[in-house]
Amino acid sequence: MTVSLPLVVVLGVIAWAAIKFLGIRLWVAVFIALFGFYLAHTFLAPAIDDSTRTGVGVVNGTHT
Repeated sequence: MTVSLPLVVVLGVIAWAAIKFLGIRLWVAVFIALFGFYLAHTFLAPAIDDSTRTGVGVVNGTHT
């Protein structure tokens, strides 16, 4: 059986757990999320996207 989860759901669960169990303040999580949105509009965005896709492919076993 194959289970498929969007990466944003996984990252959301990690962020929630960090706030809940590690004591990270909500404003820090919001700041990091906003930084990610701004980073997506820079010249680094294609490299980040390719690296993320490769990493997900490796975890899923579909990357050759």
